[in-house]
Amino acid sequence: VQLQASGGGLVQAGGSLRLSCIASATIFKSSTMAWYRQAPGKQREVVATIDKGGRANSKDFVKGRFTISRDNATNTVNLRMNSLKPEDSAVYYCYAKTTRGLAYWGQGTQVTVSS
Repeated sequence: VQLQASGGGLVQAGGSLRLSCIASATIFKSSTMAWYRQAPGKQREVVATIDKGGRANSKDFVKGRFTISRDNATNTVNLRMNSLKPEDSAVYYCYAKTTRGLAYWGQGTQVTVSS
């Protein structure tokens, strides 16, 4: 398994969760990492990205609530999610794209936010 995501679960609105994704060293060190999500009946959408230099970007719908970070010592990318809303409920996927253009997906982890 090249990307292994964990940390999803059930939380009440306003709560927090942290997702983690461990990648193989070869992939991690050469990749921009990202988190995507897909809700039932909707297209998969990017949530946040972070490049090899640690420059992060997040979509407007999570700005100020979600923070992406990467730990180069453990080949891990994290997504800290605060102030969760029911509309954040989705399967969250870890994603890596290498400098050579190769793309990898993690297996997905379910996040459910109850109102």
